[in-house]
Amino acid sequence: MSNEWDDVLRDQGYRITPQRQLVLEAVNTLGHATPEELLSEVQKTAAAVNLSTIYRTLEVLEQVGLVTHAHIGHGAPTYHSVDTDAHIHLVCDTCQGVQSIPADAAELFVQMLREKVGFETDVAHVSVHGQCATCMDRQKLL
Repeated sequence: MSNEWDDVLRDQGYRITPQRQLVLEAVNTLGHATPEELLSEVQKTAAAVNLSTIYRTLEVLEQVGLVTHAHIGHGAPTYHSVDTDAHIHLVCDTCQGVQSIPADAAELFVQMLREKVGFETDVAHVSVHGQCATCMDRQKLL
């Protein structure tokens, strides 16, 4: 992992801690993960870390711009690294899988919202629910 993250933290007045490093590594390893999933990943290395530490650390990492979250389902938010390109989450309601597509795929829709109703969309927080191709193919076989 690049050490640019520690510069970002220091520049904004935060210390570099092992917990912050472990949580950021877990976010990068898992791609999209809930705080509970991040806890499981972090505890592989540091068993004493608890869920409140994960939440506090995510809050700091999001505040400095290293991670962001999306509300993919009805439960806890899902966190991912900011260094990835802006994307839209495609959530399969059958298998709970999450795929990402580039945010510009919604360009016409975003433009229409801007022009018709004066609404500026934060596409990084968009989740579209439906059914993935794999689950649709499985249904066809039944």
